[in-house]
Amino acid sequence: MSLSPKPAWAEVWHLRKIFIPRRSITGRLLTGQVWRRHDGRRWIYKKYTEHTG
Repeated sequence: MSLSPKPAWAEVWHLRKIFIPRRSITGRLLTGQVWRRHDGRRWIYKKYTEHTG
């Protein structure tokens, strides 16, 4: 177990374009543009929905 703090970028969601399907937080497959964040061990993906408002 490491006591060093996470890097600043690990706390932020990044908008990424993916070409290979990835599993979302809920286990569904995502493609295209997604939100991505690192939890210290792996990348977590979340569906991106464009805001048109």
